Parts: sequence; structure tokens; C-alpha cells
Amino acid sequence: MNDFWIYLGLGFDHITDPGGYDHILFIIALCAIYTLSQWRQVLILVTAFTIGHSITLALATLRLLTFRSDVIELLIPITILITAIINFFYQERTSPFSTRIKSRKWGRYSLALAFGLIHGLGFSSYLRSLLGREADIVTPLLAFNVGLELGQLLIVSLVLGLSHFILNAFRGHRRDWVLIISGIVAGMAISLIINNSLVSGS
Repeated sequence: MNDFWIYLGLGFDHITDPGGYDHILFIIALCAIYTLSQWRQVLILVTAFTIGHSITLALATLRLLTFRSDVIELLIPITILITAIINFFYQERTSPFSTRIKSRKWGRYSLALAFGLIHGLGFSSYLRSLLGREADIVTPLLAFNVGLELGQLLIVSLVLGLSHFILNAFRGHRRDWVLIISGIVAGMAISLIINNSLVSGS
């Protein structure tokens, strides 16, 4: 049981580590268009991302799926950039029951699921380096994934809380908030893409 808590802590630390901020940027971009009152939608969105990265994290850690780590390191910031760019086209609607709105929501959930598959491969590289030759990897895999989920929920809570505070305390416009946050994330993602391209090309 001690191993479970150790790997849970490692999963939590991995996704919340400012030194490896690519996953943090993705979650910020994913949640940037939402407010605290939309926490149910955000929960579904994060769950879709969790399902995606859980699948590839398990497959890659169990060595049922192989991949080039340099390609994944390049694809992760690309997923961040795409998500941030999609946010630029966000428009607040007054009719939450329109078919168009619902289709956009499901499209965003599908995107989170698909991009989660890519991020899961990135998580697996770190987890496999921790496991080494350990025989039983099921418990560490489960614990690490739980730690990742808890870390994601913390990041989401901070993003939504900060958004709520700024929009209410400074009477800011929601679209301005989305554009500013998404612009910052997009710029950082481009920097990561350039750096990773240089590394993989050297």
C-alpha cells in the first residue's frame, strides 16, 4: 500500500511540476473558455482527457504500444497550440440549448479525448523510467494515474477560481480573458514546438 501512495504522489507531482509545464498549459487552454458556474462541463471535459491519457498510459507502460519519444514531445505542444487557437474563435452565446452549441461541446470533448491519447504517451515515458525492472506495474500504474487526475483537478480549480476572481473583481469581459490567456498559452506552445524541433533535429 505504501507503493500506491508513493506513485500517487509522483503522478501528482509530475503534472503539477512547473518545470514540465507543457501538460499544465494544455489544461489551462482546455479550461480557458469556461467559468466556475460551468464546472459540470469542465468535469466532463477533464474526464474525457483522463480517459484518453489513461488508455495510452496503460498500453505504453505495459509495453503493448511503442512510439518515438521525440515525436510525442513535439506533438504535445502542438496539441496545446491547436487548443489555444480554437479558443480564439470562442463566442459567448445566450442560447445554451441550441444544436450548434451542443455540437461544439461534443467536439471539444472529443478533442480532449483525442489529445489525451497523445499526452498519455508523454506520461508513460516518465512512469517507465521510474518503474525500471519492477515486476508488478499494475498498482504503480493505477496510483500514478490517480495522482495525475488529482493534479489535473487542482489545476482546473485554480484556473476557474482565478477566472472567477478577475472577471468579478475587475469587471472584466469573458472574451478578453479567453483571448489573453489563450494568447499567452499559444506563445509558450510555439516556443516549445521550436525548442523540441531543434532538439529532435540535432
